[in-house]
Amino acid sequence: MNTQTAKTEKPKSSWVNLVVDFGPLLVFFLAYKHYAPAGEGDSLATVGAVIKGTIAFMVATVIALGVSKWRLGHVSPMLWLTTVLIVGFGMLTVVFHNDFWIRIKPTAVYLMFAGVLFFGLWRGKPMLKYLLQSAFEGLNEEGWMKLSRNWAWFFLLLAVLNTVLVYTVSFETWLQAKLWGFTVLSFVFTFSQLPMVLKHGMGETAKEEVIENPPHD
Repeated sequence: MNTQTAKTEKPKSSWVNLVVDFGPLLVFFLAYKHYAPAGEGDSLATVGAVIKGTIAFMVATVIALGVSKWRLGHVSPMLWLTTVLIVGFGMLTVVFHNDFWIRIKPTAVYLMFAGVLFFGLWRGKPMLKYLLQSAFEGLNEEGWMKLSRNWAWFFLLLAVLNTVLVYTVSFETWLQAKLWGFTVLSFVFTFSQLPMVLKHGMGETAKEEVIENPPHD
């Protein structure tokens, strides 16, 4: 029985998590850079590059959804919600030929997750546990509540930061900040939570799972 169960379990794979979480954004960046004009004066060509990058972004996100189901055996509610918003705001970008929509998408995602987490805290439920569909080994209910609270405030901070960038910098600068700056911030914040979750019962062997499965947009 144990042997059969082991065979049917989906393997955990850190590279799959990374591909699912950050692959679509990298595809967006590479597609945009490929089609972007050499100079900054051709605004029409720039918009065209944004649209082509957005289409590639949407396709890559849907593929990532399938990869998550195939390799990890499940699709977390967080990934479902993110995919819906990416496709929705991506379609607005394509239809209206305006990069504002794809740039403001992260703000909508961050606010949505922050709202869900704050609502859960108000109801006394650690909603992060349900959004991630993860059970970090040994982490007690108090630890989940604190992790949900901390991520709620962090998502709110990212929403404000992304909105400021949307209205103050060029698309090129925003894209660089989104790909590199926000990703680094998320990883740094994830690592900063390790002492807290270890203090609240999570075993040392589960640290890798926390690092591999950070909430993302």
